[in-house]
Amino acid sequence: MTPEQMRDASLLELFSLEAEAQTQVLSAGLLALERNPTQADQLESCMRAAHSLKGAARIVGIDSGVSVAHVMEDCLVSAQEGRLLLRPEHIDALLQGTDLLMRIATPANAPQPADIEAYVTLMGRLLDPSAPAAVVATPPMAELQIEPAPTATAPIMDEPAEPTPRKNKRTTEGGERVLRVTAERLNSLLDLSSKSLVETQRLKPHLATMQRLKRMQNNGLRALENLNVHLKEHALSLEALESLEDARRLLAESQQLLSEKNAELDEFAWHASQRAQVLYDTALACRMRPFADVLSGQARMVRDLGRSLGKQVRLEIEGEKTQVDRDVLEKLEAPLTHLLRNAVDHGIETPEQRLLKGKPEEGLIRLRASHQAGLLVLELSDDGGGVDLEKVRRSIVERQLSPAETAAQLSEEELLTFLFLPGFSLRDKVTEVSGRGVGLDAVQHMVRQLRGAVVLEQTAGEGSRFHLEVPLTLSVVRSLVVEVGEEAYAFPLAHIERMCDLAPEDIVQVEGRQHFWHEGQHVGLVAASQLLNRPASQNDGATLKVVVIREREAIYGVAVERFVGERTLVVLPLDERLGKVQDISAGALLDDGSVVLIVDVEDMLRSVDKLLNTGRLERIARHGNQAAEAARKRVLVVDDSLTVRELQRKLLLNRGYDVAVAVDGMDGWNALRSENFDLLITDIDMPRMDGIELVTLLRRDNRLQSLPVMVVSYKDREEDRRRGLDAGADYYLAKASFHDDALLDAVVELIGGARA
Repeated sequence: MTPEQMRDASLLELFSLEAEAQTQVLSAGLLALERNPTQADQLESCMRAAHSLKGAARIVGIDSGVSVAHVMEDCLVSAQEGRLLLRPEHIDALLQGTDLLMRIATPANAPQPADIEAYVTLMGRLLDPSAPAAVVATPPMAELQIEPAPTATAPIMDEPAEPTPRKNKRTTEGGERVLRVTAERLNSLLDLSSKSLVETQRLKPHLATMQRLKRMQNNGLRALENLNVHLKEHALSLEALESLEDARRLLAESQQLLSEKNAELDEFAWHASQRAQVLYDTALACRMRPFADVLSGQARMVRDLGRSLGKQVRLEIEGEKTQVDRDVLEKLEAPLTHLLRNAVDHGIETPEQRLLKGKPEEGLIRLRASHQAGLLVLELSDDGGGVDLEKVRRSIVERQLSPAETAAQLSEEELLTFLFLPGFSLRDKVTEVSGRGVGLDAVQHMVRQLRGAVVLEQTAGEGSRFHLEVPLTLSVVRSLVVEVGEEAYAFPLAHIERMCDLAPEDIVQVEGRQHFWHEGQHVGLVAASQLLNRPASQNDGATLKVVVIREREAIYGVAVERFVGERTLVVLPLDERLGKVQDISAGALLDDGSVVLIVDVEDMLRSVDKLLNTGRLERIARHGNQAAEAARKRVLVVDDSLTVRELQRKLLLNRGYDVAVAVDGMDGWNALRSENFDLLITDIDMPRMDGIELVTLLRRDNRLQSLPVMVVSYKDREEDRRRGLDAGADYYLAKASFHDDALLDAVVELIGGARA
């Protein structure tokens, strides 16, 4: 390609990018002008967009684009100057021109010269007051299946800008430079940053080992002191006394060196984890896009579909700036389009029907996006007639889905679930929009592919509401990690009803199968080891660890060996050569670098049904706790906050530890001197004696100097962490990032489980 050809190709690409942005401005502005044709700001915005496209088309030599943009600009200028009042036929024609401009900017879909000539003629008739008003024919319904436009990232310019030869760089409205990066490179960056985050977490076991080594040295020094006391009763030679003193000195020096290196490693690990977290968060943010990106053309589609059906419909959108993963956005467009078309066709009534019901002629559809608990929550509601439940009931009987006697007793919630069945439709005749039986079941299927859920609610005569919940990103999943057959597996939290410990007497036999009582119903109990083909372990504990999972109406309890805890996992796809692995959807890495497999809950429930149907479901052996109860480890919690103190006490009690509490450092010091404990957990800022003083006194006491100490403080500055560790603490936990697992995991690291 010659340099001249390269220059032309770059200009065409820039024109295409500008057309994407400016046609979105035109579509949004024209829809607003249809409701209020005299809005000065919208008239100015649309006129500027048409003017900019006219200039850009002239620069790249696209005469058809110049012609279309020119007549659109003339129409908008006339409206600005008050010579023309925009009527629905004008809006129709301007929207048709917007579509033509986008087609002109897409060489593969460029219109024919005759189309351009016909459009210019049409606009000429509309702009001539003496000519009868011409109505632009609404496109056939097949053409209303609007394809998603590429994400617009080009700037919105008031005047044509000089093209830049560096076509991979642009500037946003906020002035930030934007680079075009492929999705594959973003995925690679996220993968590398997540692995970096995992690698930094692998320092934690090394820190824990060094802390244990430090405690072992403390115990060794204490044992040497005890030996010294006993040997004083015997006459020893000078050489023996010198050897004993040398041993004490060497052990003290090694302990000091270990403390220094331990502090250095802790500081390095803290800084490394902070930087890795920032890197990961930044990489993840690069994949996020505003929810508005999925709405390109939706408002226009609702308006055009409404006019074709003789209805007046307006779409209101809230939360357009809500950030969502690119992959999720792409997969959301189809189900959202289907629900919007469904709302226009089935929900909104004709203007005459609405007036008879005391409603405004114009129907309203609201779409709201928001973040809730790590999920993208979408609510799509309309103020139409709602669902005719009696018609649903009749359709169920006619399709022989249920006997008439049973259908008559179905609740509203049960009736609405039938709308999600494949092939179910309330339309008697097939139209371009509906009646083919490809309806809400397709929406539900697409939402489930996103690991999400959709629920329909309605109020007769007042409208319907769809509630969708999907993950913000498919790259990260919040999961419960469990142990099965000495291997780690993760259950996505979105599918978990609850976790529970079942006593042997809680498990009952119903029709030859094991069940337990959960929220007013018997829930089947299955062994994860059988489902995942892992060796079954003997359950010697007093209770059985069970994860209650649900997918739609199916619910089961899955027995596991151990709850490891909740984790945020970066999803790592399995090698494509493996194909579909039964009951597994993906993999991930835990903090220590070990691999965990993420369970495909929907697939697992199918496996349960298969085992039930073939009669191969194994029973879970129920073992009581036959061993004598071992002594529980004791923990002293020192904190002047009643709330924090009680929270920590309950968490530790529920995990099986024996817990004592103290209200300040002095109270804690008195308790330490009078009783025996396996661990001290203390705050820093307290009256009478703060945590630093308490730890310092403890380390000077021969009896207590080897006691493990955890500091839990609101302060998370490096100097505060340094003060706590220098005073002799073995672990420093910030309350700002405090959660149940963090405290309990730290306790287990320091002193192990609750039983001695």
